[in-house]
Amino acid sequence: MRLLHTSDWHLGRSFHRENLLDAQASFVDHLVDTVRAERIDVVAVSGDLYDRALPPVEAVRLFDEALRRIRDTGARAVLISGNHDSMVRLSYATDLIDAAGVHVRSSLDSVGEPVLIDDEHGSVAFYGIPYLEPEIARPHWGLERRGHAAVLGHAMDLVRADLAGRPAGTRSAVLSHAFVSGGEPSDSERDISVGGASHVPASVFDGVDYTALGHLHGRQTMAETVRYSGSPLAYSFSEEHQVKGYWILDIGPSGVAAAEFAPAPVPRPVARIRGRIDDLLTGERWEAYTGHWLQVTLTDPLRPAFPMDRLRERFPHTLVLDFAPEDRQDGDGGTWRQRTADRSESELVLDFVDWARGAPPTEDERELVASAFEDIRRQEADR
Repeated sequence: MRLLHTSDWHLGRSFHRENLLDAQASFVDHLVDTVRAERIDVVAVSGDLYDRALPPVEAVRLFDEALRRIRDTGARAVLISGNHDSMVRLSYATDLIDAAGVHVRSSLDSVGEPVLIDDEHGSVAFYGIPYLEPEIARPHWGLERRGHAAVLGHAMDLVRADLAGRPAGTRSAVLSHAFVSGGEPSDSERDISVGGASHVPASVFDGVDYTALGHLHGRQTMAETVRYSGSPLAYSFSEEHQVKGYWILDIGPSGVAAAEFAPAPVPRPVARIRGRIDDLLTGERWEAYTGHWLQVTLTDPLRPAFPMDRLRERFPHTLVLDFAPEDRQDGDGGTWRQRTADRSESELVLDFVDWARGAPPTEDERELVASAFEDIRRQEADR
């Protein structure tokens, strides 16, 4: 059996106000082509199908199209909800769409009940464990311990108990959306620490042949049979060096026989660059970034005029602009109260101008600030 492991599609997400739906549609195109070319039998999607619980209509249409096209290849699909998804909404009509070969597992009641898919060696049991919010799952199962490790541990106990009752030789795969200890996060994952410690050990998944993880956006191997596929697109600049794609695995008669990561094309790469504006606008080494989504940090001692407009003439996809002037000495190390104890309101405003621009305010600006505060004092006196 050939398994394709993917996750964290986040359909409907934007990137610093850039609409990603076209890029996500291109990913779906490549995914379907890969499923067909690699003769994939099962596509496993480990959560965060959408970017929010109430996704936009266009995202729902793309998701519907993706599932239909996957089924058109002859492959089956097993999916779980993630912490960005609505567990209840995704569990709607699951019994009906099961018959179509699309198996969405988004309910606490279905944990431990596998989707059985056969090949020439017998059955592979796919256990879907949706994202488990501890303070929802704990009372549902009557658990005393709090936290992610407790609820996910109980879910895996249900999986192992069911597997123990299956015929000898039944192979198994778990889909789970969780933060495994030792994993490297990105800036784009939503914090899941509310309700208890967010990390769980990789050992919680012992006893199954493969665990297809979702939540972290970079591909990672936590153990030989416990892996993150990562997100198909970069959703933060911290992901600039990540290779996006999916795991393709061969499941033989004794479990996972081979695993290979298949890179997927990225419609527009992301990068972070820094330097003085004149060098960025003229230096040949920056030419390679003209088609990237960019986070630019300017290091000019003085803040340049109209920096974003100028940068976008060469780098039209600049999205974020930061300033880190070279050799800037900020403050004397004292507390805010200590540094401002003897400063008037107008002096604090002028200090801010100096800090933000990297140059002292002009005499005209000093007079303007003084006049503004005089007007404020006059208005307060007239009340």
